[in-house]
Amino acid sequence: MRGPHNIWRLIRTGATLERTGAMNVVLDAFEAPKILRIIAHTLGAPFMWLGYKGDTSMPPATRALTALGPAYIKFGQILSTRPDLVGDDLAIQLRVLQDKLPPFSRDQAIAEVEKELGQPWDELFSEFSEPIAAASIAQVHKARVLATGQEVAVKVLRPGIERAFRRDVDAFYFAARIVDLFAPGARRLKPMDVIEHFDGVVQGELDLRLESASASEFAANTQGDEGFQLPEIQWPLSARRVMTLGWADGVALGDNAALDAAGHDRVVLAERVMRLFLMHALRDGFFHADMHQGNLKVAANGDIIAYDFGIMGHIDEYTRRVYAEILFGFIRRDYLRVAKVHFEAGYVPADRDVDEFARALRAVGEPIFGQNATGISMGKLLTYLFEVTERFGMETRTELILLQRTMVVVEGVARSLNPEINIWEVAKPVVEDYIKGAIGPKAILSDLTRTARVLARFGPRLPGLVEAALMAQSNTGEPKPRTRRRTIAWAVLIGVLTGAGITLALAMVL
Repeated sequence: MRGPHNIWRLIRTGATLERTGAMNVVLDAFEAPKILRIIAHTLGAPFMWLGYKGDTSMPPATRALTALGPAYIKFGQILSTRPDLVGDDLAIQLRVLQDKLPPFSRDQAIAEVEKELGQPWDELFSEFSEPIAAASIAQVHKARVLATGQEVAVKVLRPGIERAFRRDVDAFYFAARIVDLFAPGARRLKPMDVIEHFDGVVQGELDLRLESASASEFAANTQGDEGFQLPEIQWPLSARRVMTLGWADGVALGDNAALDAAGHDRVVLAERVMRLFLMHALRDGFFHADMHQGNLKVAANGDIIAYDFGIMGHIDEYTRRVYAEILFGFIRRDYLRVAKVHFEAGYVPADRDVDEFARALRAVGEPIFGQNATGISMGKLLTYLFEVTERFGMETRTELILLQRTMVVVEGVARSLNPEINIWEVAKPVVEDYIKGAIGPKAILSDLTRTARVLARFGPRLPGLVEAALMAQSNTGEPKPRTRRRTIAWAVLIGVLTGAGITLALAMVL
């Protein structure tokens, strides 16, 4: 589908960007070269009358994307997590995109539910409300399960949304290809990679079974976390285009007056939301990556309730350890250690000067730690840190960008509850606990145990490996060539390591 017929879509897009004043904002954010600016204005300016007007009360970029429809809104939301690509100013603009689109009818939603779940809706639910929230991909209804009387939230994908997104994403690919062909100077922005990332995220969100699975995994990881709740996924009432989960009943975390009226301690809530996020990111490596006030409520008992699991962040165990050491080094103001961690992890090229890098990190950390509690921002620190590491040749790591973006959002939530919160004092015990468990003696023992178990799997194959090596030698009757000697040496080494592994594993079990 990535053919010339997409030119019309691009002309309509360019016309809307021109009409809303967003064209130059976007081009400036991407530091677009002259040739790309000429192409963009050529597609947009002559056809400005074809562009959508949009909501004139919005900033240009959000006005244009909202006018262009769901796929563009979602694209803007995802770009808001990539300040490395669009710059901080545009990323902040894009974060305020509102998913308040016109809802589709209750009858259409019911038809989707019946089609996906294979039963008439009134055999599943005793009540099914009008839409209570409409977003770019789906909308939510409040319902009551007929069999149990439980109140639930039913999320339903928009009818035809898959085709609409496929059409627009196809045009995005076409535009990225044009940039690659006609604007070589813009290739550093990796337009095809950006669109592929967007495509992957959208495909995940268009299958609500994947969001349900994320919610289920998140619930399993956090079931013992004090002061935290998640609505339970109702698997029998969920499918590819429908997701049903328990109703989150509580006070919106962004409504300070309602929180005060309900008797909640906002100081405690601010510390709790920050600790929970850090704990999930460091301990589990799987965190809610959209933790703004609209996705958080406070239960009557003071527990924080999270919902909407369309965007989740994942960090592998090795990266978590590196990230924790970096945070811990900044907490202790040990900038040389932070620099060495970057080099050890391969984040900064080995040919750079570690002492010079440490001095650059000190220039990042000291001004922040010299401020009072209200000015000490972990999100700001990470933003500055990425700027410094980029100057020293560090390649962008998407998972850390998402973590940094979420950290900024969570800090904002915490400060809205308690403007005097000291983010670092709250973070310190969480990071220290993780360091003890992930880098100390217990972590070494755990790593050795896992290594032993992996090596033990070679046990059944060891006799065959050694026998094959010896048979190959005896059949030739020739002196051992170097390659055969190496084969036998490796077989013997594997045997020794496997034996040690089995012994250690048995010792752990016994």
